[in-house]
Amino acid sequence: MLAVGAVVVAAGGQADTGFGDTDEIPWKVRVLKARTAAPSKVTTATPAKVTETSKPAAPAKAATPKTAALSKADPPAKGAVPWYRPVSFADLPGWYQDDHLVAFKVFLNSCERVVANGRDRAPGDGKGPQVPPPALVAVCSEAIRVAPDIADKDKARAFFEASFTPNAVVKKGPPSLLTGYYEPMLEGSRTQQGPYQTPIYKRPPDLVNVVDDTRRGALKPGALTHVRKTATGTEPYYTRAEIEAGALKGKGLELLYFADPVDVFFMQIQGSGRVKLTDGTTVRVHYDGKNGHPYSSIGRYLTETAMFAADRMSMSALANWLRADPERGKLVMWQNTSYVFFREIKDDTGAPLGALRVALTPERSLAIDTAYHTLGTPIYLSVPSLKHGPKASSFNRLMVGQDVGSAIRGPERGDIYFGSGETAGRLASSTKYPGKFFVLVPNGAPKEAAAR
Repeated sequence: MLAVGAVVVAAGGQADTGFGDTDEIPWKVRVLKARTAAPSKVTTATPAKVTETSKPAAPAKAATPKTAALSKADPPAKGAVPWYRPVSFADLPGWYQDDHLVAFKVFLNSCERVVANGRDRAPGDGKGPQVPPPALVAVCSEAIRVAPDIADKDKARAFFEASFTPNAVVKKGPPSLLTGYYEPMLEGSRTQQGPYQTPIYKRPPDLVNVVDDTRRGALKPGALTHVRKTATGTEPYYTRAEIEAGALKGKGLELLYFADPVDVFFMQIQGSGRVKLTDGTTVRVHYDGKNGHPYSSIGRYLTETAMFAADRMSMSALANWLRADPERGKLVMWQNTSYVFFREIKDDTGAPLGALRVALTPERSLAIDTAYHTLGTPIYLSVPSLKHGPKASSFNRLMVGQDVGSAIRGPERGDIYFGSGETAGRLASSTKYPGKFFVLVPNGAPKEAAAR
């Protein structure tokens, strides 16, 4: 999936993404002295049963252990994951105002897949499908068991507070960045006719993954993620320019046809699309692999080459610029050598699928870097500058890591899914903000439970 924020056209989800840098916001939290050890040493190993009496006290009256100030210069707690600092739920901005019942339902939606993946897969070499840690599997199993009893926000919040310890992410490197992605809605045709001349392709049979699509963060930036199988071995797959020049033509791989190559380009960045066909039916298309070449932001290319003013850059402005001169636009789009393949999925899913193969939920599903975080992990975001919500309040929300993206790299890099259609597209395209990650680590978990 894509992120379009500020439109150095980025992406999230399963497809391509990438963004410019932004200043990191200052922040301060408190560390619990009682939990300065790693999450593996927290005594509560199993989630507490959620009942009417387990409702936590109101935030103003809640008793909290004695705390100490934390700055980025403070050393990590002994035995903790180097980039995690345990904090209290009271330290999470807006925690008590969030709708935890909605968050619980999104978390629960992932749990069946998390439990199945934990049961069916064995740890590998870091390039195969991601295996959830036992502690997360255990919490998911408990969530499935108690789900019928969790009918309101208070019970849902009690479940999270009994099952997890929040950990602030503190790590040197690029500043934190939250962008957005969405599912575009387009018109297309099953046959090449009239204005519908630009195809999207199915996954070619000679395309081979170098790394599982959920683990692309395991490779160094710029490394090939997919290659082409040949009679003598493997070689880099065709580039975008080669594919659009006809490298796959006549192989029976054409899936659907579209009228606008610019729409196709952006749909590839997003990683999915909902398509109304000429016969009146609608289908969804979803990421099914890529040619393996690194994603490159054409927005950044245009501003760095002074072909487009940086202060005028937006998704709509970029799209209009590409369409104004189709030949010029084609050559610029070829600067991004990455090319995404699709598969058709039933339209009754209600939403595109993320890397966990579960339907994404607007403003609750998050694309993450699985080199740092496990899919299915709850992550609380505090993004003071993002004010898409009611009454223009700051975005403080419990999300669930359900997706990935080629350019989503780093412990505090995320892509928020905003939904389908034009309104979601506008929200996604205007999202490019620094923020703070608080990872909910399962109690009793070894240090790698939520971190990779």
